[in-house]
Amino acid sequence: MKQGIHPEYHQVVFQDSSTGFKFISGSTATSEETVEWEDGNTYPLIRVEISSDSHPFYTGKQKFTQADGAVDRFNKKYGLSQD
Repeated sequence: MKQGIHPEYHQVVFQDSSTGFKFISGSTATSEETVEWEDGNTYPLIRVEISSDSHPFYTGKQKFTQADGAVDRFNKKYGLSQD
């Protein structure tokens, strides 16, 4: 690996802004904000809008904005009915 061209890789804490869930991971991201982790060490804190704790795919709380399928939408648009 060539020296001096890669960003520093270190442990950081990511916090989900919507749920408060925190997890530690390796990253090149940095932050002025820090937090003390469960192991007693202080790590940079990166706030994220969504994580596995709040994402609908992982929580199972998916919102379906469109219940009908493509065929139903086509039929509604062009006036075809199944009655």
